Amino acid sequence: MASIKVTQIKSEIGGTSTQRNTLRSLGLKRIGHTVVKEDRPEFRGMVNTVSHLVVVEEVK
Repeated sequence: MASIKVTQIKSEIGGTSTQRNTLRSLGLKRIGHTVVKEDRPEFRGMVNTVSHLVVVEEVK
């Protein structure tokens, strides 16, 4: 199964509580932190919620 690499590039400060909670659910804790998740609809939805705060790359 394919994976996605999600990297936080902007701060959660000033965001809504939903955005902060979404970053925590993805496992992101600070700027520059990267996590690898399975490419599933649940994670894609979370990434879309915070798309302005993260960068997504596909991993084989």
